[in-house]
Amino acid sequence: MSTPDPNRVLIFDTTLRDGEQSPGCSMTQPEKLRVARALAELGVDVIEAGFPAASRGDWEAVNQVAREVRGPIIAGLARCNREDIDKAWSAVRDAARPRLHVFLATSAIHREHKLGMAKEQIIHTAVEGVRYARSLCADIEFSPEDASRTELEFLREVVEAVIEAGATTINVPDTVGYTVPEEFHEVFSFLKKNVKGADRVVFSVHCHNDLGMAVANSLAAVRAGARQVECTINGIGERAGNCSLEEIVMAMKTRESLFGFHTGIDTKRLFPTSRLLSSITGMAIPRNKAVVGENAFAHESGIHQHGMLKHHSTYEIMRPEDVGVSRTHLVLGKHSGRAALRDRIKELGFELTDAELARVFEDFKALADKKKELFDGDIEALVLRADFGASGPWHLEGLHAVSDSAGGAMARVKLRHSDGRTLEKETRGDGPVDAAFKAVEAVTGIDVKLRKFEVRSVSMGEDAQGEAVVTVEHNGRAYRGTSITTDIVESAVRAFLEVVNRIESMRATAARMARNPEAEAAVTAI
Repeated sequence: MSTPDPNRVLIFDTTLRDGEQSPGCSMTQPEKLRVARALAELGVDVIEAGFPAASRGDWEAVNQVAREVRGPIIAGLARCNREDIDKAWSAVRDAARPRLHVFLATSAIHREHKLGMAKEQIIHTAVEGVRYARSLCADIEFSPEDASRTELEFLREVVEAVIEAGATTINVPDTVGYTVPEEFHEVFSFLKKNVKGADRVVFSVHCHNDLGMAVANSLAAVRAGARQVECTINGIGERAGNCSLEEIVMAMKTRESLFGFHTGIDTKRLFPTSRLLSSITGMAIPRNKAVVGENAFAHESGIHQHGMLKHHSTYEIMRPEDVGVSRTHLVLGKHSGRAALRDRIKELGFELTDAELARVFEDFKALADKKKELFDGDIEALVLRADFGASGPWHLEGLHAVSDSAGGAMARVKLRHSDGRTLEKETRGDGPVDAAFKAVEAVTGIDVKLRKFEVRSVSMGEDAQGEAVVTVEHNGRAYRGTSITTDIVESAVRAFLEVVNRIESMRATAARMARNPEAEAAVTAI
């Protein structure tokens, strides 16, 4: 991808690929599509939608994003072999702007301990992979994995060879977060100066945060000539995560007079996109997280508050509205109408269709009857928790739970199935949540192992809404569910029911495949 503006930095978002590899951050296909659409609205230049060869599900998710999301380039990751490249191309070829991203490790550590390949084999394999990918697609990115620990002269040879083979973007990754800014600046400066054909490609940077320097290292690379930054929303990713999209973008915007670079990101959509991803993955944003954390624009110190009253710039280098954070706290009540709710949702950075608004408005009215005051956090929670697709066969019809410090707890759960059945069970447990979970298992016939149960408040006051996040294991696979209500036991049950519905849906899919093996074979062969 050409960059006619020498000061424009492209944003390559890998939330759906590298970010999803973060433990506990796996997403369903509808969730990936929802995030991809949010990324397109945010204005990212490239969406790396996944690793199609990893699984059939990954291929389907990448293909759906390629077919349905317009605007950004849609990239699929592949190793330097024909099978991977073919699967990646079949997944992204329907995109308006497809890209193949191929990679091969180059460091001595990886050559010896992972690949068992000599330098000559590395160059040959990289060239063959890029050449084959280029025969399918005009936009090819190549990444020498673990580049920051690769000998500079050998790195130059590899990069030069793949440019000659047809690569259009060269990504130089700090795969294990090992480098430091000064060192990485030298790497990019060396490559820009010594690689033949360097002027014909875009240099990209991909940093991990193992030593807490992913953003700093990425900025150093940009100053040395990189014009694409690979990053993720909230900095999620393997181990300590990746370069945080919101941090790198706001660093360049806030210090544009120093760096002289800019991006195409609509920064007012940073906060809602961050909250959307947090809701989907169940990974809470730390209060002190830069740019999008709850405390990013909060001031408690008396000295700071005094300065803020005089002028915001005394203690704020960014305005909250620049990243989509609203300063309004108390917003709506039970007498508010649909138009007022739509305006408030829009101010918070969300865009809903009429049908989606109608769904949220129903929930809003129900919540307004329970709470005296509704805050921004409540409105965001209503939007983020709304499942605009199919939620599964089981629906909660009734819940009654009691707890006694001396005699344990009892819960009675009434569920309705999409086939018309209504079933009810009463069970006992160590507490009301445990008893309710057991009742759901008894009704549905699905047994799981509870691995994690988290609860947090999403708004203020004694009648605040509580978010429950439930992670379970079933047949060797992890499932996660979330729900938000003012009743934490109900929230926990709804989150648990979401998990059960996912398991039930997986069973139904497997049954359909078993009845139609030809369809299964066709998908697997893609």
